[in-house]
Amino acid sequence: MAKGTVFKYGDNVDTDVIIPARYLNAPSPEELAKHCMEDIDTAYASTVKAGDIVVGGWNFGCGSSREHAPIAIQASGAACVIAASFARIFYRNAINIGFPILECPEAAQAISNGDTVSVDFASGRIVDETTGQTFQANGFPAFIEEIISHGGLLKYLKARQDSGEA
Repeated sequence: MAKGTVFKYGDNVDTDVIIPARYLNAPSPEELAKHCMEDIDTAYASTVKAGDIVVGGWNFGCGSSREHAPIAIQASGAACVIAASFARIFYRNAINIGFPILECPEAAQAISNGDTVSVDFASGRIVDETTGQTFQANGFPAFIEEIISHGGLLKYLKARQDSGEA
């Protein structure tokens, strides 16, 4: 479950906008977070708070296949990204690092910048608490919930190995 203020962006937000290439050698996720979205929203990194929510349009996370983009958003404190659609490599990279993302075109269109939104990841229910509108994204399959709850694919696999499941 997450609840926060929305930072809304449009269609085709690419990985070079999420984290500009000039910062790819940053030594930590926290350093990446300081530059997250700066080429599209200079205020994002200094105003985002833990639990806030990024909303995007179609094809969010398009561009290069670097993991830096979802890492930067996650490290900035955002609880999740809701978008009309995601570039497949961004989607997979987000799940691999344990960062929840939800596809819901109706929510992405209707939610406004600055709204307060709550998200139930298990059910996929999205509530714009500012307007009272409710939206339904698909919840995660059980195995993806497990990956996210463990903090990413590698931590999930390590936990399975440690428990003798792998």
